[in-house]
Amino acid sequence: MTFIPAGSTARSPWALEITPESAGWTYSGLRTLNLSGETVSFTTGSEEMLVLPLSGSCMVEADGVRLALEGRRSVFASVTDFAYLPINAEVRIGGEGRFALPSAVATRRFPVRYGPAEKVPVEIRGAGQASRQVNNFCAPDAFECDKLVSVEVLTPEGNWSSYPPHKHDTASEHEAVLEEIYYFEGGPGYQRVYGGHEVMAEVSSGDVVLVPRGYHGPSMAPPGYDLYYLNVLAGPAQERSMAFCDDPRHAWIRGTWEQQQVDPRLPFGRNR
Repeated sequence: MTFIPAGSTARSPWALEITPESAGWTYSGLRTLNLSGETVSFTTGSEEMLVLPLSGSCMVEADGVRLALEGRRSVFASVTDFAYLPINAEVRIGGEGRFALPSAVATRRFPVRYGPAEKVPVEIRGAGQASRQVNNFCAPDAFECDKLVSVEVLTPEGNWSSYPPHKHDTASEHEAVLEEIYYFEGGPGYQRVYGGHEVMAEVSSGDVVLVPRGYHGPSMAPPGYDLYYLNVLAGPAQERSMAFCDDPRHAWIRGTWEQQQVDPRLPFGRNR
């Protein structure tokens, strides 16, 4: 199933659970956790993970290390701090709020680490109605780990992101093979996938779209509704990469951005 409605994969303690096995692929996974003051314990096993506050704050304990995550009010309010969890770690998370745990099957073991919010690179991509904000907290150049890549994308109402449509399903000098998860907050919005898997879905908070192959985009935020998505990507290459190939029918769109202004509503959390 490529479109996964909110709540359809809930299995205690997870509000959302996507594993490589349930997705039908090899590397990428995602869990979400809702806490109201209790503490949850689990083992990472073969997956490296992040603890990313969507709202609220928490304490993370792993490998004898305690990390306090300040978190944020909501995904639209600010960038957040986060924690990195290595493979084969015993973990305890306690706090109040909602938390995403993007993951990837890995082989190298890195130490438990804290990712401060002030060190997350924030990129404004595109222009005009294709303007969007990308929080590159676990992009290849921003944070070191084995296989996992994860970023946040925030799209103001009326704008399109993941545009032009692109793919990353063929290994080449200019493209990496990646399994990708889109997890949504806000909305309703719309997500398109084609050329391998066909999806045209209305998406809202808690919904997920899986992209095992093919072109994906645009992600559309209709007037009145800002849209957030968390991307989780991983693949077989030794070196982490987000290299992609635009749909050649629409690649020309990038050239039009030079003549357009960036949407002044960006970045989120500063002008709103």
